[in-house]
Amino acid sequence: MANFGNREEFEQARAIVYEAMQPTLQHVWPLLAQEMDSEVWVKHENHTPLGAFKVRGGLVHMRRRMESGQTNGVITASMGNHGQSIPYAATREGVPAVVVVPENNSREKNAAMRALGAELIETGHDFTASKATAEQIAEERGLDMVASFQDDLVQGVSTYAQELFEAAGELDAVYVPIGLGSGICGTMAARDLLGLKTKVIGVVSERANAYRLSFEARKPMATNAADSFAEGMAVREPHPVAVEAINEGVDHVVEVTEDGIAEAMRLLFRATHNIAEGAGAGALAALMQEREAMQGKRVGVILSGGNIDAERFAQVLGGKTPVVGD
Repeated sequence: MANFGNREEFEQARAIVYEAMQPTLQHVWPLLAQEMDSEVWVKHENHTPLGAFKVRGGLVHMRRRMESGQTNGVITASMGNHGQSIPYAATREGVPAVVVVPENNSREKNAAMRALGAELIETGHDFTASKATAEQIAEERGLDMVASFQDDLVQGVSTYAQELFEAAGELDAVYVPIGLGSGICGTMAARDLLGLKTKVIGVVSERANAYRLSFEARKPMATNAADSFAEGMAVREPHPVAVEAINEGVDHVVEVTEDGIAEAMRLLFRATHNIAEGAGAGALAALMQEREAMQGKRVGVILSGGNIDAERFAQVLGGKTPVVGD
């Protein structure tokens, strides 16, 4: 199976993360447990300093860059949460950061990235196009490209899964949304480090299902489009290392509908009064879809982030499913 580092490196990552933030909540909400007919542990990564899990990986990556003498400016491509984590961590280390986002990206996420000190460049119709532009700018301006998937990021985000497992014990299953793959790979790494038998279940949107296709084909399979309103899962070119790890370490991958994601967002708000962005509700949407199979079991769902524009969240609460481009 893909190796993302040794135990010492994962422990070092924890120390770096906890310099900047406290562990987040994991909680069994009675109304949610009642609706799902199972013991549902919600991991609240919407409660990090940036409202999403990505901050953990950014902190680890930028600290290790500085420790190795890599003090050059950095550039990355993102649709929001990774794009907040890098400038947040870069500012802490005194390094300038550039973030390239798609032209139709969330206005509020863009504002948050600028507020964190990032130079923001809006170009490209989706993440893949923005990534290509970022690589070009990196070469032109002599910046260091920060990939959205690498060992430092996996080790950093694994800390949320360690917190969950240490509090909840050996769950029967945990549902994890898949973007480029750092979150689910970090969850599998934490499970294996702790010697647990918990089934890790991946979640993708029907509008961005590259990792489900890759799981079935047993090799990386790109898609022509990834236009889910759950932008954290809107990836059309899977990372080959993530595919290898997911294909070897997850139980299965669930494909959820856009309507299902919106319904999960409403349920999370109604049952826990927490805001979830589209990707953040993906795990619960998958559990809702597999409710019967999980009846009576102890299940974790990763609420990976709550960074959604107010206008779009109002649409969801009003019973509508947002459409990309609206």
